[in-house]
Amino acid sequence: MTKFHPRQQGDLGEAAAIDWLTRIGACVAFPLFHSPDYDLIADLNGRLIRVQVKKSRRICNPTGNYMLQLATSGGNQSWNGVVKMFDSARADFLFALVADGRRWFIPAEEIDGRRAISIGGAKYSEFQIGATAPFDHADTGRSTLVGPRGGRRSWRAGPDCKSGGTA
Repeated sequence: MTKFHPRQQGDLGEAAAIDWLTRIGACVAFPLFHSPDYDLIADLNGRLIRVQVKKSRRICNPTGNYMLQLATSGGNQSWNGVVKMFDSARADFLFALVADGRRWFIPAEEIDGRRAISIGGAKYSEFQIGATAPFDHADTGRSTLVGPRGGRRSWRAGPDCKSGGTA
């Protein structure tokens, strides 16, 4: 298995999120400058959502669950010792990618941890993307997800993004 620098690992997670979001009809953009709270902005059916992206290679138990680190602690050599915990008020969804290729799109309010969560078991299984087919939501043109602030809804693929819509 190839070992990636943490920045490359983050880039892979963002690329997977962009791929999936555009396949279900979203127009995706990056914040103009670095955003400490979310990685992507997606316009999905006329609704702007803030997406935090996380990727993990670390298996945390024999059942195959992965430890998904939610808290961030700098990322440069001048780190000041401040650890920023995950907060559902600063993002609408968490897109998670693990080393074996499985992905989740979890409403932020459903996340029960601030530092880390275990993913891959029953806890977040209803939010797993394409458990049997990688792009099952895109193929059917709809994805049933729980939207922020509650309520199950069906996301329908919208019109394609105009040229240059994905940053």
